[in-house]
Amino acid sequence: MKGAWQIGTLLAAGFMISSPGCEKNIHIQVASPAQELVVEGYIESYQQPVVVLTHSLSYFSRLDTSVLSSLFVHDAQIWVTDEQLHDSILLEEKAHDTTGGMLFYDYRPPQGGHLVGLPGHAYDLHIQVNGKQYFARTTIPSTGIELDSLYYLLVKPTREHPDTDRVVLFGRFYDPPQLGNYARYFTKVNSEPFYPGYRSVADDEVVNGTVFDFQLDRGVDKNQPIDPATYGTFRLGDTITVKFCDIDKATYDFWRTWEYAFTTNGNPFSVPIQILGNVPGALGYWGGYRVMYKSIYIPK
Repeated sequence: MKGAWQIGTLLAAGFMISSPGCEKNIHIQVASPAQELVVEGYIESYQQPVVVLTHSLSYFSRLDTSVLSSLFVHDAQIWVTDEQLHDSILLEEKAHDTTGGMLFYDYRPPQGGHLVGLPGHAYDLHIQVNGKQYFARTTIPSTGIELDSLYYLLVKPTREHPDTDRVVLFGRFYDPPQLGNYARYFTKVNSEPFYPGYRSVADDEVVNGTVFDFQLDRGVDKNQPIDPATYGTFRLGDTITVKFCDIDKATYDFWRTWEYAFTTNGNPFSVPIQILGNVPGALGYWGGYRVMYKSIYIPK
């Protein structure tokens, strides 16, 4: 990214100032950054908290299943506390099988655990691992932007695709009069999992206190390449479920900066950005989600 661009510029400059018949080998060593704890934690309304702990990975590291398996952080002690109810729970590490045969680890409440996310409540996260402690707080908003309904429009035929069966999805939203509301959305098509939008977060700075319509692009698996010809669209016959979430500003800032960094990856002309996490001393975030669902069937 920026580092690669700078190295390329240095090499180009070296060739430009070299005289014919003279060669000089340039060796550049890129320092490996210190390994850091990465936190991905969330608590949704009326659901139990989930926390995933991994180690950071060097940009130039090789990637295979053995490396990915080694990233998970084990034997941590993690507490989640509801600040309004003064109720705390110790999470347990759990292993899950994946379709690729690799085990995926996260931390969840033990069976019978009663703590769930409630709108308007603040939740503290306390992690103790490898002799270090980490603290974070998130809030599940009590109110926010409301998804009222869904509708769709047919994609206009083109010369290349005269018989298109594609549609674009829109939502109608109500925003409260108080400025400072933030949201994130996901879509699910038929039996697929929920995927976040390519740019999945928004605020109400422009639409504050209004009723507005907004296009909801189909969520994407960011581990897979995107087809520009069909990006963001759905098909006739699809059943679409939208998971719309009100979030606090810290959660919004994390995903806003993370998605900007993701979408500009490899672009030497983009403005560098710092991903804004909310877990001091670690990378990542601890976020609360006030969740609502709406579904629509697109007839053939």
